[in-house]
Amino acid sequence: MRETTCCFTGHREIPAEKYMYIKGRLDEELEILIEKGIKTFCAGGAKGFDTVAAMSVLAARERHPEIKLSLILPCPEQADRWNEIDRMNYEEIKRRADEVTVLSEHYTRFCMQQRNRALVDSASVCICYLEQASGGTAYTVNYAQKSGIKIINLID
Repeated sequence: MRETTCCFTGHREIPAEKYMYIKGRLDEELEILIEKGIKTFCAGGAKGFDTVAAMSVLAARERHPEIKLSLILPCPEQADRWNEIDRMNYEEIKRRADEVTVLSEHYTRFCMQQRNRALVDSASVCICYLEQASGGTAYTVNYAQKSGIKIINLID
């Protein structure tokens, strides 16, 4: 169902002065994609943009019950070292997701990259928040470009 699936990737930190702009653009793009027939939205469960994207999908699902949130998580320990508020948000998102897939039984050096590739491989569209030319988000967007899927960068 790749043609009806969108994935997300973005930085773990969103500057406070950019948050409302990024959130507004994200909500607009979700509505456009839903109108175009995108039904499944895949997030990687990380802090920052992944959390904002997952929460936006859950809010959109209230208006569009036909859409689904699918989490593709790298390992069970992903949130173990997060602060309490971030862990609570993570657990709430997991509880409300329509599907949760955990790719590795334990943390490995490669499980985050494996998660990022799985997100792209599942989708025909990638919504991203990319401002830095290096790191996991840049890697994922580069992989999405090479895979030929449509990329929507919320800062463009």
